[in-house]
Amino acid sequence: YRRQQLTSLQVNPNGAIVDIDPEQFRHFPFLYMIEVGDIDITDDEAKTMREYMLNGGFIMVDDFWGQAEWENLYDNMKRVFPDREPVELPLEHEIFRMVFPLKVKPQIPSVGHAMAGRSQGITAERFDAETPHYRAIFDDKKRIVMLICHNTDLGDGWEEEGTDPWYFREFSEKYAYPLGINILFYALTH
Repeated sequence: YRRQQLTSLQVNPNGAIVDIDPEQFRHFPFLYMIEVGDIDITDDEAKTMREYMLNGGFIMVDDFWGQAEWENLYDNMKRVFPDREPVELPLEHEIFRMVFPLKVKPQIPSVGHAMAGRSQGITAERFDAETPHYRAIFDDKKRIVMLICHNTDLGDGWEEEGTDPWYFREFSEKYAYPLGINILFYALTH
């Protein structure tokens, strides 16, 4: 809803929930996967994801935390792309400045974690998740086909904007919306 309201992009304000299915995937240029820490994809799903991305689709992965969840996602992505490694994006990458220039790679916690860690400045949701990572898998033309947002939850910055005014100012307005718009503009222009 906010992307439709805040940008000139004509997007459907009502998201669609899809399975990892070629018939469903083909209708959407941008897919958003969340809480993938315990994902277990089949060989057919790996093939569907690979073909989707290599044919122009973009997948954003978000809201998973800690080393164990990273290792599980990594193992599954090696099934999708056995010949490609996720690469940590530098802050200078265009995705961090496509529309809104960001000066940090933000870590967006849930509202509860943000409120609990507010006085100490703690934004990590787990002890092994202090550093946010933005990793990418590229196609042969160096286009990002999958953006992996680890140890952060941009989605909470979007969906919890009305929960608390401080949270909105500190996470939604400063980071989640600007980076989300950058990511979407990148995906739809590359």
